[in-house]
Amino acid sequence: MITIHKPFDLPFTYPLERIGKLEEILFFDIETTGFSGDYSSLYLIGCTFFCDRQWRLVQWFADTAESEEELLHSFFSFLKNFRILLHFNGDGFDIPYLKKRCARFGLSYDFSGITSIDIYRRIKPYRRLLGLASLKQKAIESFLGISRMDTLSGGELIPIYEKYLSTRSRRLYDLLILHNEDDLKGMPAILPILSYPDFLEHPFRFIRQDIRQTYDPSGVPRQLLELTCQSDYPIPVPFHTQKSLVQCQAQGNQFSIFIELYEGTLKHYYPNYQDYYYLPIEDTAIHKSIGEYVDKKARVKATAKTCYTKKEGCFLPQFSPIWEPAMKKEPKDKLTYVSLSDIDLTEEECFSSYIAQLLQYLCSASV
Repeated sequence: MITIHKPFDLPFTYPLERIGKLEEILFFDIETTGFSGDYSSLYLIGCTFFCDRQWRLVQWFADTAESEEELLHSFFSFLKNFRILLHFNGDGFDIPYLKKRCARFGLSYDFSGITSIDIYRRIKPYRRLLGLASLKQKAIESFLGISRMDTLSGGELIPIYEKYLSTRSRRLYDLLILHNEDDLKGMPAILPILSYPDFLEHPFRFIRQDIRQTYDPSGVPRQLLELTCQSDYPIPVPFHTQKSLVQCQAQGNQFSIFIELYEGTLKHYYPNYQDYYYLPIEDTAIHKSIGEYVDKKARVKATAKTCYTKKEGCFLPQFSPIWEPAMKKEPKDKLTYVSLSDIDLTEEECFSSYIAQLLQYLCSASV
């Protein structure tokens, strides 16, 4: 086994105190000869950590096929010095893989007492919102404007490692070490991506609302409600996204959302239609307690489709009812609306719920 120790400079691009004490955080990454911990082996473990006011890197490399167990001993002995394990997709691959390899050698090591923070899982819900090409580490680096020297994938390195074992080539060794080193340096470098969950998962402060006039591609005018709010957690790179009813843009600590309004007449449907009469001339439903006083010729029993009252105006869409009465175009519609004149968007609880609802819509796969 070969052990490599290196100091290196790393800019503080993200406030790590949001995660924990700097000296308690360990970044790690592994390299293997396959995806299955049952049928492949581990040949490299690398870690990045902060010690004596400096970032440092340590790597354990299996220079022989028999060195794997020694790698596991070295890593887990080192892990005892830390409380937070920070990684990229380690919950999905690295940690289960190491557990399987420990079981293979009859080792009792585990990750108990360690807090696992997976950068991949933290950003995954926001891939569509941020317009990420993929969730690979290199794609996130590209989003943040980070460049790296290594151009090989972990899978492409497997035959290189196998060839190294038979040739002991220094050139091949350098390729293997560089890939893991770049991944380790890249993880702290992409930490600013965690600013986006921070930005999106904490409450926004309402700043203002405005009505904007715009036009659809065919030239038909439409009204947009622009909501402007602020966060205590600024983001490093602006983003914007758009779906059929909602679009948003964010820069720094400011977040603007544009929601398409509906102008016209909508209906509020009552669920207990058995308790209502429908008045065809007025095109509205009234409760039977009042309808009893209406001429029988002017009323009929309400049905699910006719048990409504109507309202005309300018309406705000809501993907699940926050404000009542919830208005619809058709009784089976999932999308509801609320009259813009009936609500107060400065009310903190409802505003926060509505922003969360809009974000969920923007992050979803639905059109």
